[in-house]
Amino acid sequence: MAGYLCFFIFMSSVLPFTDASFDFASYYADHMVLQMAPAKAIIWGYGDVGAFVTVSIYKDYNGLMKKTVQVGGNADIWKVALDPVDHGGPYVLYAEQFFRGGVTSITLQDIYFGDVWLCGGQSNMEMTVLQVFNSTKELAEAYLYPHVRLFTASLVQARVELYDLDKVDLQWSVPTPETLGQGQFTYFSAVCWLFGRNLYDILKYPIGLVESCWGGTPVEAWSSARSLEKCGLSIHIERQKRNTSYYDYSYYGPEVYSVLWNAMIHPLLNMTMKGVIWYQGEANTNLNTELYNCTFPAMIEDWRTSFHEGSEGQTDRYFPFGFVQLSTNQKSESNDNFPIIRWHQTADFGYAPNSRMRNTFMAVAIDLCDETSPYGCVHPRDKQSVAHRLALGARAVAYGEKGIEFQGPFPKDIIVVENEAYINITYNQKLLIKPTNYSIFEVGCPSPQFGDMKDIQWIPANSITFYLTMVSVSYKGCCKYNITAVRYAWSDWPCEYKQCPLYSLDGLLPAPPFVKYFQN
Repeated sequence: MAGYLCFFIFMSSVLPFTDASFDFASYYADHMVLQMAPAKAIIWGYGDVGAFVTVSIYKDYNGLMKKTVQVGGNADIWKVALDPVDHGGPYVLYAEQFFRGGVTSITLQDIYFGDVWLCGGQSNMEMTVLQVFNSTKELAEAYLYPHVRLFTASLVQARVELYDLDKVDLQWSVPTPETLGQGQFTYFSAVCWLFGRNLYDILKYPIGLVESCWGGTPVEAWSSARSLEKCGLSIHIERQKRNTSYYDYSYYGPEVYSVLWNAMIHPLLNMTMKGVIWYQGEANTNLNTELYNCTFPAMIEDWRTSFHEGSEGQTDRYFPFGFVQLSTNQKSESNDNFPIIRWHQTADFGYAPNSRMRNTFMAVAIDLCDETSPYGCVHPRDKQSVAHRLALGARAVAYGEKGIEFQGPFPKDIIVVENEAYINITYNQKLLIKPTNYSIFEVGCPSPQFGDMKDIQWIPANSITFYLTMVSVSYKGCCKYNITAVRYAWSDWPCEYKQCPLYSLDGLLPAPPFVKYFQN
């Protein structure tokens, strides 16, 4: 490891001035994981203007790095970019401030270098390990993973961008049954923990997990004003609709545009990290649903730019971003909003990564329904399958592991054979067919009343034939042979638990929903 530190002063238009004259920022503490090489981990904190700050790093009582910098300008912020450090530890981080003849020191212990992942979203990300299937066993195994470290930001809203977290729910901790099972929808996130544990089993080096999520929140709350403007949404117009003063913060709720970006994401931008996993979208089945194919990709792009700039280029400009395609909500629901959000989560491609969402990966969850969940059907308890599917995507996309199947089957070619009245759907991989209800394939006919693409009448396909990589969907007797579209799994609750018709050949990855429109 290189033997020096690179120091520089950071200035911002929105800087805090704290009572503490010398301290680290809120999310630096004992037991933390800092981002490993090839990136440089960023460390920052507060100091007295004009003071000299010395930072040293030790391992096994041997001093490895030492550098002094003067805090200057009109801000009380100091910021450090470490040279790249390979995974491992433990390290001791020792900082001293020399100011007006006095010396103040801070020591952080049990510091490791590894990969840092941010986990965001709403309540399905917020569910704790206490709430999942086999929770007793999962909690008991916490001690097997002492190098998977946990941190949780508090639920805070702000009308302006904060520079540091206002509160912390769980400071950096070694996993225990207590830290992983703090009640319901609190901390620590089951999906986040299980994902990190999966990665550790493969990578065999420290993983830092940062949870910042809030149940019932739409993507707009997690998006910056500039991100929303790209999709035609305005914070000022939205506040006017709510008849709230810009300064009437007491009236705000966590669904208000940008308030969680301001308070729970913007303060983390200086942190160097490996990537993000995200589980959100349910709240947008009732808010700006048709815009989600813009707001979600725009949020990803904005986060990437912001974290890259905030970390002085150390967080990759196109860091990997994994997300969970929505599971189920109501078995008898006829509303199309859940399948619409699932489609829009992929920017209307049906799969990820794609040309609008590069370096992303998706965990399909349409087959993880949980009708008897005590937390409501919208909160399925099988978070192990979610985390496993996310981890497969991370291994392939974030870590470049070859030969990893991380996506279920998706159509690569759809041909209408008009004279025989069937549609040949050729998939991009071999299929595992499960004996179940195949009516989730539907064909689209022009509406008898209007006869245009906006008013399609959907009819279950009257017969299905399966082959090794192809499905033939018959529409004989339907639509007077005037077929306009075909779709798969286009409902809130398309199949029972792990019983969708189509899976990858190993049976682990369900085929995601799709819809295909044909030209008249």
